Amino acid sequence: MSGVRIDKWLWAARFFKTRTLAADACEMGRVDSNGMRAKASREVRAGDQLRVKSEAGEFVLEVLVPGQVRGPAAVAQTMYKETPESREARLKAAEEQKALAKLGMVDLGRPSKKGRRDIQKWKGQIHRF
Repeated sequence: MSGVRIDKWLWAARFFKTRTLAADACEMGRVDSNGMRAKASREVRAGDQLRVKSEAGEFVLEVLVPGQVRGPAAVAQTMYKETPESREARLKAAEEQKALAKLGMVDLGRPSKKGRRDIQKWKGQIHRF
């Protein structure tokens, strides 16, 4: 086996829950292979350098095994080797996110009705005469 489709590999290595999500990430330009934007059909071979942006963060890694079978997480982690710089950057970003959450500065989605009123009051948009 010389290579495997990049969407299959990303799914097998457990970066995405489904192959469709992996293909969509490739289509949106969130996956680079050897410094070039990768299409879902691009083949991955051992030794390739990948940059993957997902919900878990940005990974810079080297492909060790071009497998296409999704197995346990312990097996999936042996398919690639993440660079130390990438790991440090992800851990630093996670710590910053936790610090912002403690300060209450993280956007938790759409505000509730009360939250929206508080925002409007704070912006001075509510006029009650």
